[in-house]
Amino acid sequence: MKCIFCGHLESKVVDSRSAEDGTSIRRRRECLECGGRFTSYERVENIPLIVVKKDLTRQPFNRDKLLNGLLRACEKRPISIGQLEKIVDEVEEVVRNSLAREVTTTEIGELVMDRLKTIDEISYVRFASVYRQFKDINSFMEELKKLIKEK
Repeated sequence: MKCIFCGHLESKVVDSRSAEDGTSIRRRRECLECGGRFTSYERVENIPLIVVKKDLTRQPFNRDKLLNGLLRACEKRPISIGQLEKIVDEVEEVVRNSLAREVTTTEIGELVMDRLKTIDEISYVRFASVYRQFKDINSFMEELKKLIKEK
């Protein structure tokens, strides 16, 4: 870190603690050249995650939209809101931990379906029918056959 007094590029951290608002780290530093002390603040860089839709439009990732889609797929099924929130949390974590800053709706849908399949097959088929946009009854039946074969 560049010293604010002499411009030297090396300093040592004397003290670190969370800032009062909890969103950053406050660090007291001492310049290794002039001995001057100064404070720096460190916070997590929040780069927005962009979702690329099927029509190639882009919009910020919105976990509420994902949760609402899951709620519709799981309507009248024995699945708790907590389970659905856990799916959204897991999907968001996987997507944010990837190095890509853009993710397609197809990738998100596949991540959701992988998790939903283990919880409730009916909800999985409902969600898959929207996400995969089955063109006819045959493509829908192929998906059902794959599901039965995996059992």
